[in-house]
Amino acid sequence: MIKPHGSDQLRPLFVQDDSQRERLIKEAESLPSLLISSAAAANAVMLGAGYFTPLDGYMNIADSLSVAETMRTTGGLFWPIPIMNLTQDSGAIKGAKRIALRDPNVPGNPVIAIQTVTAVETLSDEQLDRITAKVFGSLSPEHPGVATFKGHGKQVISGPIEVLNFSYFPTDFPDTFRTAPQIRENIRKKGWKKVVAFQTRNPMHRAHEELCKMAMTSVGADGVLIHMLLGKLKPGDIPAEVRDAAIRKMVELYFPPDTVKVTGYGFDMLYAGPREAVLHAVFRQNAGCTHFIVGRDHAGVGSFYGPFDAQKIFQTEVPPGALAIEIFGADNTAYSKKLQRVVMMRDAPDHTPDDFVTLSGTKVRDMLAAGKSLPVEFARPEVAEILMKYYQQEAASSPT
Repeated sequence: MIKPHGSDQLRPLFVQDDSQRERLIKEAESLPSLLISSAAAANAVMLGAGYFTPLDGYMNIADSLSVAETMRTTGGLFWPIPIMNLTQDSGAIKGAKRIALRDPNVPGNPVIAIQTVTAVETLSDEQLDRITAKVFGSLSPEHPGVATFKGHGKQVISGPIEVLNFSYFPTDFPDTFRTAPQIRENIRKKGWKKVVAFQTRNPMHRAHEELCKMAMTSVGADGVLIHMLLGKLKPGDIPAEVRDAAIRKMVELYFPPDTVKVTGYGFDMLYAGPREAVLHAVFRQNAGCTHFIVGRDHAGVGSFYGPFDAQKIFQTEVPPGALAIEIFGADNTAYSKKLQRVVMMRDAPDHTPDDFVTLSGTKVRDMLAAGKSLPVEFARPEVAEILMKYYQQEAASSPT
């Protein structure tokens, strides 16, 4: 099986031993505590679940700047996005060597992890802007990722962590949330040698379905990991539980049996375009996948990135050998009226623009919001029904 990134074995930071975990939970009661941001809590979940192997915790300013500017830590590890614990005010933990990190996303704010503090530093405005510009390619407050990141604060609390739970994800998504070790074990049991990973924060329409099938055929894969984001999104995006139901229905009806694993991971969407695409590749390698689909406007938002910038970064900025996972670059997909199926447009050179019905998640959402039925070129009828019910419920509950 493919090796984890930067390590011979996975390094999940979740404390597996029950007695040790209970001891740490008891210790946390006497420690200074900090209510962390949703982003820092999501980082803790990803660290605990082994997806961020080989990191042992949150980065300091030096590593964060180095990662932002060179995609390497000061120690030379290839890594595309700083993994930070940022806060507005660190006064409550001043001088503490160990602190309890409290989860903002669970009622009562239980302790999600214990951090051994190696440094508490303050980002300058210039340093914050440098990191933001490199990671997001923008400083615009209209960019949702920029606005969220710059709102976390400038206090940087670095150091290793011991993760005590996976926040709300196992409770809210018991059939879907899985850690990297769990996915690797499932791949091992299935005997899959080549596995294609597909990232999604949206319901999967026909183009996504066909893209997974094309990638499987192209690389000779044994199976596909449909790996959906379960964390926080921007307003207007479809909730995870609706996406989960729609994707599972599509897989049940339209994929060959036992060729797809539907899972999810506990992370907040960054909308960081190319840099986030590289992070997606890193943690799919850690999950045991050999190939990763990068399509049009991967992890993008609005018009902040070019349609294929997320593919270009792997060709121009990711050093050869930095990742073991291979990238499957996808062209624009569209429904061919001539062939009566979804194709990658580059594979149909004899077509004119009028021969295609172009597909997009945005167009699907707009039609559903307007109460319009989705044509079969857009979505499978059973999937469209699930999405339509959600939008009808939303419309019914919205104030008039």
